[in-house]
Amino acid sequence: MATALQAGNGERRRYEELEDARLLALVLGREPEAELEAHLLRGGNGGPWHGRDPEELARELSVPLRWAEGLAAILELARRCAARKVALPEPVRGGRDVYLYFAPRFRGCRVERFCALYLDAKGRLLRERRVSEGTLTASLVHPREVYGPALVHQAAAVVVAHNHPSGDPEPSVEDHATTRRLQRAGRILGIELLDHVIVGEGRYKSFLENGWL
Repeated sequence: MATALQAGNGERRRYEELEDARLLALVLGREPEAELEAHLLRGGNGGPWHGRDPEELARELSVPLRWAEGLAAILELARRCAARKVALPEPVRGGRDVYLYFAPRFRGCRVERFCALYLDAKGRLLRERRVSEGTLTASLVHPREVYGPALVHQAAAVVVAHNHPSGDPEPSVEDHATTRRLQRAGRILGIELLDHVIVGEGRYKSFLENGWL
């Protein structure tokens, strides 16, 4: 048993010591090339492949479609594992908590996704819901889609968040308008909109922290 464990640990260390291009080569069944290194450097964390269709991966990496499908599945599993490791603090303390929670969930998403967190009176999470999914540049959100579940789950407050596929978290005119509509609706219903957090690439914008809410 000890020998088997030692072998397993040695194997794990061996993979931990490999460079990204070599690990990718093992997945794809080919030798690492300078082209793969360039993809990694350009794509940053996780490479430029998160959210890509297998057809795109096959074309860009010059591999058979079945290999690209395997890579896409591995990347999605990795994204889900990373997301599950990040729990939302209780109570939620601010925009950074929301950003750290959603960043791995939005990673690789090429369209805007608008999500809501429903909290109790002590700031603890009752339920999370994806409200809408839009185009590359916009996601249409109606107050009833946000506050309907809040009434069902008897939430005391709501935090909303969405991603900007461009990586720039600066809010648009539409983002400000949407936030104002949600804030007005929340006041009528007696459910406070605590914050609207926009998730970008490695950074975020909080409406509350910036005095926009």
